[in-house]
Amino acid sequence: MGAIITLSILALLVLYLGLFKANKSLLPVSLVGLLVVIGLLIHDWKAEAIPLYNGMVLFDHYAVAFSILCTVITLLVLILSKGYFTSSSDHVAEYYTLLLFSLTGAVLVNSFHNLALLFLGIEIMSVALYILVGIRKKDPASNEAAIKYFIMGAFSTGFLLFGITLLYGASGSFDLVMIKDYVTSHPNEISPLFYGGILLMIIGLIFKVGAAPFHFWTADVYDGAPILITSFMSTVVKIASFAGLLRLFTFSLLPLQDFWTPIFLGIAIITLFIGNLSALMQSSFKRMLVYSSISHAGYMLFAIIGVGINSANAIFVYGASYSLATLTAFAGLILVKRAMGSDHFESFNGLAKKNPYLAAILTIAMLSLAGIPLTAGFIGKFMMFSAVMADYHILLLILAVLNAAIAVYYYLKVVVAMYFRNGEAKHIPINMNYVLLFIVTTVLTILIGVYPNCFMELI
Repeated sequence: MGAIITLSILALLVLYLGLFKANKSLLPVSLVGLLVVIGLLIHDWKAEAIPLYNGMVLFDHYAVAFSILCTVITLLVLILSKGYFTSSSDHVAEYYTLLLFSLTGAVLVNSFHNLALLFLGIEIMSVALYILVGIRKKDPASNEAAIKYFIMGAFSTGFLLFGITLLYGASGSFDLVMIKDYVTSHPNEISPLFYGGILLMIIGLIFKVGAAPFHFWTADVYDGAPILITSFMSTVVKIASFAGLLRLFTFSLLPLQDFWTPIFLGIAIITLFIGNLSALMQSSFKRMLVYSSISHAGYMLFAIIGVGINSANAIFVYGASYSLATLTAFAGLILVKRAMGSDHFESFNGLAKKNPYLAAILTIAMLSLAGIPLTAGFIGKFMMFSAVMADYHILLLILAVLNAAIAVYYYLKVVVAMYFRNGEAKHIPINMNYVLLFIVTTVLTILIGVYPNCFMELI
């Protein structure tokens, strides 16, 4: 619980630092504060896991692991922020504050033990992002993205709230334990309202993770938002939403697995094909990453479809590997777009000749996203495929392998452009913040790929 309080205080402190024009201290204070939060979460790992505040939150190993992952990713995003926000506005404290508040909502989603807190966490996480997506007030694409995100977010929240209402009406409680008791004690007398609530909860949460067929807002919103905000949304928000989704369905609703598994199975198949085929058609590197993030949501659904004792570890490892590679890719995109003025694949032509180290790092990130062995992405996909194999979802596995092959093709388009095509590549200077991020993400990507046992049984 100390992590939530510390994050809230840190966000307000950063806002007041901006009020007193202490802009140079915003980044150091934010980074130190996040390190303190990580320390508090590690302390919670060692403590006894009991529901707090009348059963509202539970900081068990599951919640702590996902909260640490979200905090580390946010810390890496903030490392990239030096000089990025100042190019858009003189008032940069708001950027840091809103990111920290969004992270606070993500931690609440990871640790919820009551459906009311799940709703509050999702809204805290989302409302801050509504502002961040449209924070470039003079950019029409940013404004359009903010409006779409706000409307679609409010729409999905309506489904989520209605679903929570129906679950409460049938079970008489918001508490996960009480809902589980209702399901297990009335296996043949479950109210139709309860099944309706499950369907609405699925719709609301699938909106949040950007899975098909409720993905239609994702491409325009991610593409119109500033690149750094897109990287945060496609990593922290997606991981936290999946953590909340997994906790609800594997803890309280597991006895009704035969009801909701076919639904998630259909969603996963549609998501894989829409995400990968759309990414295949893109000429923009950013939009390719956006559509590939949709396909990765499909892979992460495998842990819920083949739910078991390793589902939490599978989503954790997949989320970590995906986030590390995605942050690397977006950081490289920022540098290339700043130098070349475009995010199209042509901007990467010949990049390896003038910037061999940057090209090598981006290649490792692309290989990890494609799931090539000796990278973290391969371990994540292996764990997801193992989950569905355990439940004999053979058709899903075949379709997943087909989609993985499609993904290899469009990820390697970037590698081919960097190494095998001629272009007007320029030498791109890389400041120490980007160097630090590249070192951390690349080393962890290879470390997880070579020594996966350190992470596969963490939760």
